[in-house]
Amino acid sequence: MAIQENSKPDLESPLLPSSENGNIEHNEKQNNNKECQGSDVSGEITAELYKQVQLAGPLVVVSLLQYSLQIVSVMFIGHLDELSLSSASMASSFTTVTGFSFMLGMGSALETLCGQAYGAKQYYMLGIHMQRAMLVLLLMGIPISIIWVFTGSIFKLCGQDIEISTQAGIYACWLIPSIFPYGVLQCQLRFLQTQNSVKPLMIITCLTSIVHVVLCWALVFGFGFGSKGAALAIAISYWLNVVGVALISSSHLLVKRHGLVSLRRV
Repeated sequence: MAIQENSKPDLESPLLPSSENGNIEHNEKQNNNKECQGSDVSGEITAELYKQVQLAGPLVVVSLLQYSLQIVSVMFIGHLDELSLSSASMASSFTTVTGFSFMLGMGSALETLCGQAYGAKQYYMLGIHMQRAMLVLLLMGIPISIIWVFTGSIFKLCGQDIEISTQAGIYACWLIPSIFPYGVLQCQLRFLQTQNSVKPLMIITCLTSIVHVVLCWALVFGFGFGSKGAALAIAISYWLNVVGVALISSSHLLVKRHGLVSLRRV
């Protein structure tokens, strides 16, 4: 009877055995650890997403604004007459496929070359790759220019309207000065992109786009150049963009005999 009375629970005895209490505490710790790990993973994903947006957002804006230069010029030409609008639209499509897209594709090779050099901390190679790419793209602008000279003849061979083809050929010829700064600009963009310096690019491109609108109005209507002025405005805007990006680069770059070395990253 005494043993049975001692085995009965009293007010101070635990409701569950000690072994079960230990298992519950262990399970609670595991659950807490899982919650902490889950919060850490979500925090890492959020931080990585923020970094990607910071890098990709300005690049998207830069690409859209660069492409908008040609669209704005065609919009101003549309206020002249239907013939000018038709010829400029055809010439813009032709030059984009045969020239600007070609330069864009060749310039994108710097993403791999400069990315490897930057990852290996061979910063002097960044400038060397950029300078070589600039030289190659400038040389490639020569055969592209020759093709653009015969734009009108190519359209006529394809059976297009003679008058529209003639005006399209004239517009394409006035676009020739824009192919060279466009190639240089693509090299500059890839050079700074690999160093995560994209916000200054966005600022310069935005300013250039605003200036381009003023240039189009001045050359198309102010000086009366018509569609020729719209094409010339594209070349001037691209050169302004090149100069602006070069000034940004020179603020933290040192020119040496073997190339450009980023002082910020050394």
